[in-house]
Amino acid sequence: MKTFLHVGCGNNNKAQTTAAFAGPGWQELRLDINQAVHPDIVGNMTDMKAVADESVDAVFSSHNIEHLYPHEVPLALAEFLRVLRPGGFAVVTCPDLQSVAALVAEDKLAEPAYISPAGPIAPLDILYGHRPQLAAGNLFMAHRCGFTRKVLGGTLLGCGFKSVFAHRRPAVFDLWAVAAKSAIPDAELRQLAGEHIPA
Repeated sequence: MKTFLHVGCGNNNKAQTTAAFAGPGWQELRLDINQAVHPDIVGNMTDMKAVADESVDAVFSSHNIEHLYPHEVPLALAEFLRVLRPGGFAVVTCPDLQSVAALVAEDKLAEPAYISPAGPIAPLDILYGHRPQLAAGNLFMAHRCGFTRKVLGGTLLGCGFKSVFAHRRPAVFDLWAVAAKSAIPDAELRQLAGEHIPA
């Protein structure tokens, strides 16, 4: 069975990752900075020393990298590469600042963009972090950087991933990328994207 590292898992498990990871062929290893969510490993994505080199087949990171300062993003991506086995890949999703900026340009900064299980989410929350979480003292939930599709794809390639497919979903204000540790044919990359990126 293959293993994927669920970085910044929060309260989620494999059922809340991707259709492929949620299937029976994958075993989940959960890592989070917050021990209150009972991860398998308590750690920071910029220094995952508790995870051995080349020990996982994939990394899943959902809405984590925007919590880093820009200079920390390469550190986290270097860690993703380090723990991936040869032939491994990462799936990264984060807010799409291009679609959020369109709402800001319409002067809708504080108006709900959508309703989440945690309540209404405004562009202000997407840009800087969910205000109720921050007000409750969870300051590690603040957003310190951001991405467009072009920037996310370029960052992954610039940090050492060899093949990257990046996709934006403007209707839900998010970006998704599949990034392979080694160069792979375009058809294989698109197949991976189809298995892990929601429609």
